[in-house]
Amino acid sequence: MKINTPLQNGFLPDKYTKHAQPDEMLDGHPVISFPIKISDVPSDAKSLVVMLLDDDSIPVCGFTYIHWVAANIDPDVSEIPENASQDRSINMTLGKNSLAGGLVNVTNPKLNQHYVGPTPPDKPHDYQLHVYALDQKLNLSDGFWLNELKQKMSGHIVASAEQILPVKN
Repeated sequence: MKINTPLQNGFLPDKYTKHAQPDEMLDGHPVISFPIKISDVPSDAKSLVVMLLDDDSIPVCGFTYIHWVAANIDPDVSEIPENASQDRSINMTLGKNSLAGGLVNVTNPKLNQHYVGPTPPDKPHDYQLHVYALDQKLNLSDGFWLNELKQKMSGHIVASAEQILPVKN
């Protein structure tokens, strides 16, 4: 399986990050998700999962920051289009990101259960985009937590792909 998100000059384009224009943000947070091209999905896949995580946040906040978690995407999808997280142009079950946690506790589901773009505070960060092909759809509802997803995925991953998405400070 292969994935590709276009970069500009080696970085995720500004419109998907803290450098987005004010009209591309919600309450000061970038919310337009980037497009992801997906190819070579195994024929036995029944669903796809997307995760966008930031391990470079660990020295800053003490944990891996969750920017986007989505499950139950049709395995025949060859591209998750720009802004799919907000406009729901493709079907997906949306999980909570780190804005939903107890440290920040943003209660607006348009922010805490959708893509929230990278905002590296200290230096450029390398964000990890993971796409998994699973042998089943998962029994999840919007608002699930990452740990629930990982538990349900266990033993059901048939393929995976990763892309590092560098983001400017």
